[in-house]
Amino acid sequence: MIYLLILLAFLISVLMSMVIIPRILVVALKKRLFDMPDSRKIHEGAIPRLGGLCFAPAILFSVSFVSALYCTGYLYGYQIPQWLFTHILSEFYLLACGVILLYLAGLKDDLVGMRYTTKFMIQIVAALLLPLSGLWINNLYGLFGVYELAPWIGIPLTILVIVFITNAINLIDGIDGLASGLSGSALLVLGSLFLINGMWIYAMLSFATLGVLIPFFYYNVFGQVKQGRKIFMGDTGSLTLGYILVFLAVRYASYNPDIAHYSAGAIVVAFSTLIVPMFDVVRVMVVRARNHKPLFKPDRNHIHHKFLDMGMTPHRAMISIVIIACLFSSLNILLVSFVNINIVFAGDILIWVGLSIWFERIGCKKESLKGKEFVKRF
Repeated sequence: MIYLLILLAFLISVLMSMVIIPRILVVALKKRLFDMPDSRKIHEGAIPRLGGLCFAPAILFSVSFVSALYCTGYLYGYQIPQWLFTHILSEFYLLACGVILLYLAGLKDDLVGMRYTTKFMIQIVAALLLPLSGLWINNLYGLFGVYELAPWIGIPLTILVIVFITNAINLIDGIDGLASGLSGSALLVLGSLFLINGMWIYAMLSFATLGVLIPFFYYNVFGQVKQGRKIFMGDTGSLTLGYILVFLAVRYASYNPDIAHYSAGAIVVAFSTLIVPMFDVVRVMVVRARNHKPLFKPDRNHIHHKFLDMGMTPHRAMISIVIIACLFSSLNILLVSFVNINIVFAGDILIWVGLSIWFERIGCKKESLKGKEFVKRF
């Protein structure tokens, strides 16, 4: 029964996304609401960037509708778990509040622009909502030798993590299909983990969010600009996705015996699904600081730019990065049961640093060869 309800939520999200996106395209084309190319952007032609407009409505509708169907079962004698009303209700209500805040902020930014400081403050407010429901990182499971966390440490850490990952998903949205591909793979893994642990309501949210991404991915990656069928998610979509993803990761990483059993290494498993966007942002910030450049000024130093500098096409770069993310997640999930999580985490960092150095060298060689060819021509 639960599996059918999750499937229903998934299908409703897919259907709503399929219906809404073409209509967004029509409105965007009529009103000329485009994302124009510039020196940092690799796309050609004017492309609508309001694809994320359908994310929050479709996700909230599908999860709310299917959850309500389940809860009406008590009218027919079905027993509803008590934890659904004590813990889950406040979490999902405040999650919806945070999603709506970021959805509106992203929409304003996509339409008329928004100062970064204003957007940052809205993200902090949205981040504060989750600890209000009692959801915060309360256990590190032995990472850095730390287990249980006091609220005065865990709550600020949770707020920092929420703002950080929400922005990481926003910043990784640089080539077609990358943000949706990375988010989709993370949602698939997290949804499966929640199902295995019997946390079906979170699995439903994961698969409902995955469902809304599938039609968008098609339009974003395979849509043709000349036919008016291509669309970007914009900040409306990336902020919504980032917030839901970090909610799911924090939920899996937080220990609550009333909801799920203790899972060794849950903190590493949960956030391994988001390693690529997290590590990429850290790497970019370190490089900017080392080069004495403004930390928040956009540049062409993200991982997808490195892959493009290596001579890859945008589609090939996207697929390669998503595969790397899946490998990181799979290895962490497999190793965490046999290897100390500090070693696993250290291994993640070493592998990422090694890959970054390798990508940098290959990119530099490509640039050097291009320069030599240019000199020979003249």
